[in-house]
Amino acid sequence: MFVGESGEKWVGRRKTGVLALMRMAEQMFFLGQFYHSLDEKGRLTVPARFREILLIEGGFVMQGFDQNLMVLPSSTFNAYAHAIQKMNIADESARLLRRMLYASAYQVEFDKAGRILVPQVLRQYAGIQTEVVFAGNGDYFEIWSVEEWQRQNEILQDSETNAHRFATLNLSSE
Repeated sequence: MFVGESGEKWVGRRKTGVLALMRMAEQMFFLGQFYHSLDEKGRLTVPARFREILLIEGGFVMQGFDQNLMVLPSSTFNAYAHAIQKMNIADESARLLRRMLYASAYQVEFDKAGRILVPQVLRQYAGIQTEVVFAGNGDYFEIWSVEEWQRQNEILQDSETNAHRFATLNLSSE
């Protein structure tokens, strides 16, 4: 007999079901970068590692902060939405953030081939034509046009500037 994190007793086998899968998804990270092509209908094949997490709990694609798109699992989107809902609506920046989040968010739906439809308005915002880069970002991933990703990568490759840029952040493991 095994005792799980919540104190539940497991008798000789792993716990299965939706709740267990969602707990597993919460512990998984979106890592790496993958190049894919957009088809003529605006659909993208999501990398298998990323798709597995989204199939468990669903997700949303939305405008990112850097002329890119963000794809968030439902739990991450809900956490951001909950925090934004608590913001003062009299604050102009809070209203702008709400508009950005809610007006640009679309629920991710997979077809049988593991593709998602990226709405035209989001493709235009991110400058996506045919080739894209999926970039893991921990609890979500981003979709970039290849050209914008190359510009972003140039910034990320400057180690001296990065040392100064990130020095004020608390990057300790504790």
